[in-house]
Amino acid sequence: MSEPFYKYHLFFCTNKRADGRQSCEDYGASKVRAYAKDLVKKRGLAIEGGVRVNTAGCLNRCSAGPALVVYPEGVWYSFVDNEDIDEIVEQHLIKGQVVERLLIDREE
Repeated sequence: MSEPFYKYHLFFCTNKRADGRQSCEDYGASKVRAYAKDLVKKRGLAIEGGVRVNTAGCLNRCSAGPALVVYPEGVWYSFVDNEDIDEIVEQHLIKGQVVERLLIDREE
């Protein structure tokens, strides 16, 4: 198996359900994704082999709040605000430590 192209690849669900059911975009997920993308650039992580921030369609975890998943580990997070993203970038992407308090429970 080859090495991943990016050290970390973040996918933010920015889905808005047309039927009115709860969705990640209800929590401003697109704005938070844009903040994360800018922060990754400012921290010098958006380099070849570094960190990539992408938009995803529905990740089907809307009941847990806005969702993002970090690959290659497959770590699922929910977030409330930009400060949560600051913590994910600092702890997970820079220090390699999972932010336990923001994890989405596998049962949700």
